[in-house]
Amino acid sequence: MSSSTCKQFLFAYRNQFLVLAATCTIVMSWQTAWSQTSSSPLTAADRNESERSDKLTGGRIEFADFEPNQPDIRVTLNVPSFRLTLWQNGKEVKSYYVGVGLKAHPIYVGDREATEIIWNPAWIPPASDWVSKIDGVRPGEVIKASDPRNPLGKMKIPLGDRYLIHQAAKLTDVGNLVSHGCVRMPRSDLYDLAEKIIAARGANVSRKRITAAKRSSRMLVVRLEEPVPVDINYDTLVVEGGVLHVYADVYDRGTNRPSRLRAELEASNVDVSNLSDATIKQILRKVTRRTEFVVDTRSIAEGRALEDGRAIPLIPRKQKPLGSASGRRTAARKS
Repeated sequence: MSSSTCKQFLFAYRNQFLVLAATCTIVMSWQTAWSQTSSSPLTAADRNESERSDKLTGGRIEFADFEPNQPDIRVTLNVPSFRLTLWQNGKEVKSYYVGVGLKAHPIYVGDREATEIIWNPAWIPPASDWVSKIDGVRPGEVIKASDPRNPLGKMKIPLGDRYLIHQAAKLTDVGNLVSHGCVRMPRSDLYDLAEKIIAARGANVSRKRITAAKRSSRMLVVRLEEPVPVDINYDTLVVEGGVLHVYADVYDRGTNRPSRLRAELEASNVDVSNLSDATIKQILRKVTRRTEFVVDTRSIAEGRALEDGRAIPLIPRKQKPLGSASGRRTAARKS
């Protein structure tokens, strides 16, 4: 389906078939990005590819300052890197570190969408085994925002099918498997993300109402006229800006295997003739739940992957805002 056809479909059937139209747009953007950087057809496995992969970006991610009333926005998350990014007009405007679902309750991987933002949300516990283990909580009861039993915090952004982005219980949630399938963000980051989405889309809510919602426990629901695409990936082997990033296989999906790493490098046009299987195994062993392994692809081609590569903290000990100028320079050095 062409881009013009998708736009006509969205305009003509916006109210009745909005979800299908949005899906069409997301799939088209994947196909367009892939066709610009690869002659190979897009496969099902490639849909787990990090949004930062050189296969999709051509080896370059552009940064830009956020602009209000520019509605072309989307959100991406690569689970193993615990990094959620807001994009506007195809450029990165802000990235945040997050917590994700436990291994026993993994976050959904695939395309979702945000249709509303809710301050002071109530929590209705699902009829799940883990809920039955919580004292004083019954499945199906409505637990208000002011109730200390409510785990959602000050805000939630529903993604459909009970999946949410919501406030973290504590800062140590970031970079960890902590939830029952949801994304957790520190409150200040969650507020920032929500307010950028609202400003980009020109949503009909005043600053005064938002401020009041922050100070009270009264629910405020802001509905988005058009859904914001949310692309959740699971990619532990990422070639980004000419640098290999190896992340831990946090859900034990068998992604960190020598054959897969070699294939990822070859698909990114990296010369692997000087890379032995023994070296690849040593690289994979250097990755832990708290660290990633990074090495320039030129070092790989020169047979110096282990000598030049290094294990670095997955989440910086002293975080700088990834959307700031200093944060972008840091990200560029890692990329």
